Amino acid sequence: MTDVATEFVPSFDGERLAVHRLGAGKPMLLLHGLFSDADTNWIKFGHARRLVLAGYEVVMPDLRAHGDSAAPHSASAYPQDVLVKDAAALVEYFGWSGYILGGFSLGARTVLHAVASGVMAPEKLIVAGMGLQGLTGWEKRAEFFRGVIDNFDTIRPGEPAYFARQFLKTQGVDRVAARHLLGTLSDLVPGALENVTVPTLVVCGDEDQDNGSAHELAEALPNARYVSVPGTHMSSVTKPQLSEAMVQWLEEE
Repeated sequence: MTDVATEFVPSFDGERLAVHRLGAGKPMLLLHGLFSDADTNWIKFGHARRLVLAGYEVVMPDLRAHGDSAAPHSASAYPQDVLVKDAAALVEYFGWSGYILGGFSLGARTVLHAVASGVMAPEKLIVAGMGLQGLTGWEKRAEFFRGVIDNFDTIRPGEPAYFARQFLKTQGVDRVAARHLLGTLSDLVPGALENVTVPTLVVCGDEDQDNGSAHELAEALPNARYVSVPGTHMSSVTKPQLSEAMVQWLEEE
C-alpha cells in the first residue's frame, strides 16, 4: 500500500485546500470534525487504510481554516455554507461521476447540508458522530467556541472551556480564521432530512451525546441504518470499530 499523497487543490474561490489521498478504486470523500484535520480523524488511527483495503480511494481534505488548507483572515473568504461549497468544488475538480461521501461531527453536518440541499449527490452517505439535535442550535455552540477563541489566553485548568482551548492549541488552529468559519454554518431543519434519500450509515460512539441522539437521526432519514461503536465523541475516532463499521456497511449495502 502506498503512502498518503498530498496535493493542493483550488476551491471555488481560488483558496487552496490540502487534499490527502490514499488507495485506488471508487472515490470516498471524507470530511473531518471541527478544529481537527484529516490526519487526526482519518489517517492517524488507521481508518483510511482499512477503507483502502476494502477497495476504495480515500480522499481527505483539510477543511478551510484547518490543517494545511488555506486559513484566510478576510471575512469575505467565509460565505455562508462555505464548507459545502468547498466539498462540491473538490468533486468537480476531480471529475467524479460516482463517489461516496462521509463526515465526522462538523464533517457530518456539512455532508448532510450538502445532500439535503441538492448541492452534492453521492451514491452513499456516511454520517459519523452526529445526532438529530446537533443539526439545530448551532449558534449556541458557535458562541461557546467564539468565547474559547476570544478568551484563549485567560482560560485556566478546570474551567468548562479548558479542554476545547487545549485542543485548539494542540491542533495549531488559526484562531482568526476559525472565528470567521464559525459564522458560516446554518441549522438544518428536520424536514430537510427527507431529501436525503441515498443509502446512509449513521455511526456514533455509544457514549457520544455531544450532538444529541444518533439513533433519532437515523430514524429521521428515509434510508438509513444506525450502528453504535465504542467511545465518546473524542475517543470513538481513535478506535478501529469506527472504520470497521463503515467497511461492513459498505460491503452489505
